Amino acid sequence: MTTMQQGKILIIDDDADVLRAARLLLKRHFEQVDFERNPQKIPYLISNFDYDVILLDMNFTRDLSSGKEGFEWLDRILDIKPQSTVVLFTAYGDVEMAVRAIKAGAADFVLKPWENDKLVATIQSAYQKHVAATAKPGTTHAGTGGNLLIGKSPAMQEVFETVSRVAGTDANILILGENGTGKDMLARHIHQQSHRKDKPFVSVDLGAISESLFESELFGHVKGAFTDARDDRKGRFEEASGGTIFLDEIGNITTPFQAKLLTVLQNRNVTKVGSNKQINIDVRLICATNKNLPQMATQQQFRQDLLFRINTIEIHLPPLRERTDDIVPLAEHFLNIYRDKYKRPVNSLSDALITQLQKYEWPGNIRELQHALERAVILSQGKTLQPKDVFTKNNQANDQAADTGYNLEDMERNIITQAMKKCSGNITEAARELGLSRAALYRRLEKYNI
Repeated sequence: MTTMQQGKILIIDDDADVLRAARLLLKRHFEQVDFERNPQKIPYLISNFDYDVILLDMNFTRDLSSGKEGFEWLDRILDIKPQSTVVLFTAYGDVEMAVRAIKAGAADFVLKPWENDKLVATIQSAYQKHVAATAKPGTTHAGTGGNLLIGKSPAMQEVFETVSRVAGTDANILILGENGTGKDMLARHIHQQSHRKDKPFVSVDLGAISESLFESELFGHVKGAFTDARDDRKGRFEEASGGTIFLDEIGNITTPFQAKLLTVLQNRNVTKVGSNKQINIDVRLICATNKNLPQMATQQQFRQDLLFRINTIEIHLPPLRERTDDIVPLAEHFLNIYRDKYKRPVNSLSDALITQLQKYEWPGNIRELQHALERAVILSQGKTLQPKDVFTKNNQANDQAADTGYNLEDMERNIITQAMKKCSGNITEAARELGLSRAALYRRLEKYNI
């Protein structure tokens, strides 16, 4: 007799026959199985729906055998929602690709054509891992996933004090801070403290939406509005009505779309693509960026009137190097999570490690600390983490300014670190500065633990 699990599964593959077969199989075992043929819709789906497991094809029509697209989309998924559990599948896999997939953050890897029992077992195992990893409550403040709002430092206490005063209002809030500081978690925390907490919280990564889909994604479209518009669809603003909409990376949108966004915020209504009907919306607006918007406004790269509209209240999230009192509590929190997740015996931080943790600048902020602790827990041989478990030879806290000589990996890491600092942690700008794609830069950040 088949046992039904309360999991929500998303299958992404451009082959309709594969989607049909996988869905027919998995829907007998899970309460909800959604599917999507167009990988360009991944950012929307990941941002707006909570899936327990994502089954992702590694090869789409642009690239039939290398798996490059699969790794790029895996990077994008984990960038949008780091706690996502992704299983990759392909008809062209091998052992080397499987190892790369796991190192890149995938939970598992399945070859096509699959064996039904094996595919079901793999997805069930991934589902159980996801439930175990996400079931733990926050230790101090609201939040999910890795970047919990944990903070006893004066800088964070000031942030919490501001939030306590403004969360209950409908004031527009602009959250400023470097990448990895937890801006998305702060936005969710504000929503949970507001009178809208029982209504939708819709997160939108504006940096991940192409210009051609901007209006459709945010404002919706009607059937027949363009080639792929097979049905009427709500936009993000309409979905968030009654609740909160969080516009991340707002500094990345172009001037024409800034004007369209301003019109919506002023009129409090949207018009779907292909329609003339105005739809009233009632949303609480929270925006975030790591860019200097006033400077951009001065340089006419960001509309001054839009800046006035979105930043009724500004909240600055400090980088981890400016809140050293929080480093050890965060490290202990991640230690506990990954000790339980991977069933490792490690249970404490050594005094020497604590000293190193507090000395290191953490250019990747909380995200970097999280990744460092996860790797350390997996590789540690003892019950107490030591500096060598967390800090590789390339990121020793006391060697940050050391001459890297002519070691190519050291030189690459040094150049990437400098680019990240120059761009204040902005992934898009740093990638452009280095001549890399965002996905390629993410892989290097992971490789060098930056």
